[in-house]
Amino acid sequence: MEIIAGILVLLMIASAIAAALFKDLMNAVIASCIVSLIAAVLFYLLQAPDVAMAEAAIGAALVTGIFVIAVKRTKRFEE
Repeated sequence: MEIIAGILVLLMIASAIAAALFKDLMNAVIASCIVSLIAAVLFYLLQAPDVAMAEAAIGAALVTGIFVIAVKRTKRFEE
């Protein structure tokens, strides 16, 4: 269990770094969505399923949807 959590944390850190480094804003939004999904899985592994569902619904789904709409209405690539 601890090994799985450690791997998830490393994937989360890698996704967060990738989100900060991407020049394509849509890729950055997807990477930040992955960070939220991994956080939801970690919350579930820590026996907090209600927090995991809230993180998945709000952090991954709703916020990502809002970011996708915002990126589509502006420039997709960072200058």
